[in-house]
Amino acid sequence: MSDILIVDDERDIRELIADILKDEGFEVRLAANSDEAVNALNEQEPALMVLDIWLKDSRMDGIDILKQVKRNNPDVPVIIISGHGNIEIAVAAIRQGAYDFIEKPFNIDQLMVVVNRAMETSRLRRENSSLRRGGDRATEMLGQSAAFKRLRDNLDKVAKSNGRVMLSGEPGAGKELAARYVHAQSPRAGAAFVTVPCASIEPERMEEVLFGRESPERGIEPGLLEQAHGGVIYFDEVGDMPLGTQPKILRVLTEQQFMRAGGSDRVRVDLRVISSTNRDLPAEIAAGRFRQELYDRLNVVPVAVPSLADRRDDIALLARSFIEQFNRTQGLPARELPEETVAALQSMRWPGNIRQLRNVIERVLILTEESGPIQPSELEPQGATPDNSDALSLGPQITAMALREAREMFEREYLLAQINRFGGNISRTAQFVGMERSALHRKLKSLGVVGGMRNEEEMLAGK
Repeated sequence: MSDILIVDDERDIRELIADILKDEGFEVRLAANSDEAVNALNEQEPALMVLDIWLKDSRMDGIDILKQVKRNNPDVPVIIISGHGNIEIAVAAIRQGAYDFIEKPFNIDQLMVVVNRAMETSRLRRENSSLRRGGDRATEMLGQSAAFKRLRDNLDKVAKSNGRVMLSGEPGAGKELAARYVHAQSPRAGAAFVTVPCASIEPERMEEVLFGRESPERGIEPGLLEQAHGGVIYFDEVGDMPLGTQPKILRVLTEQQFMRAGGSDRVRVDLRVISSTNRDLPAEIAAGRFRQELYDRLNVVPVAVPSLADRRDDIALLARSFIEQFNRTQGLPARELPEETVAALQSMRWPGNIRQLRNVIERVLILTEESGPIQPSELEPQGATPDNSDALSLGPQITAMALREAREMFEREYLLAQINRFGGNISRTAQFVGMERSALHRKLKSLGVVGGMRNEEEMLAGK
């Protein structure tokens, strides 16, 4: 959710703030008194509350509402609006948990700076809170393929240590799930797991988000590093970390301590660090966009997370799991997944990997009114494409061929697609297409497919 609840007894102020925020793309709701504010909170928790400290003709003033919000909606940041002469009360409100205060009459630029920072804080709080509430399902890993089993074996090994882990893999391959699995299997499982989304935090805000800040007026606001004390800090897509922040993180890794913005005392932390990247970090280092020293500190135990193309045997299991999940959490129909649809899913390209597969399943369940088995034809409009870039079509090339040549082309394309679907496993391919393995091998050789493989023994071994 991304709406902002504005609570002020002055209609002009309410509507002025609402117009400003709407112009910036935010959704807003308005409340003129404490009863309306409480009802709005109970109806739907906002991402942020802008709250006047004085509310005429209300059962509760701003301080009372603030206390209720901090008790019942702790993830909602509250920005206090204070008239001139009420600064002491506003400072007191901050000490009781308000995010910040703005003095009337306010400057629009100042308002937007505070609102944008508060919304970012709200997003980070919700992301980490929701994943903590996810329990075991947040760390549940599903798979039966050889590539998945190798990954899980490697994660089980690194979970027992306190070593820093670098997870590499394509976008959507499940790197964060792998990081959470390591945390759940480690001695730190009962402590915090805090995610730092390096790609989505504004560079100028990165250090404040990580290290926190303190001031006489606001007191201490812990950053993500401090919140992860005793547990795991996960740098998601660490290759996107601003270059200027990297040496400071390197110092934290070396000294296990840092100073908050505006502070003078050193804060000691006990952290396990897991990071992930979909980038070629050695290339980023060569280009001067990532520091070699930080890479060496983070890349103690490298673990490659396989793409979905390397886990085609897991597609059916994952897809059925998503159907069950969407039925349980969203009430979407628990439709069956027949073998012909599984075959279609396994023969498609998934550049977005598991995330894309999940999105396709969700869209099919949402956009179709049918309750029967999911048909292969329902998948095509959803963005997945066949996994053979030279897909056969009745264009000028094929129509100019003799029947025998066209048939050989079709057989070659068809068998290559099936071999790719089954990860190069000739036995499983032969079983699916209805041929003896030796007959399939001879057919492939006659079509010139064997020569294109690495070698005959590797193909027969399904490597």
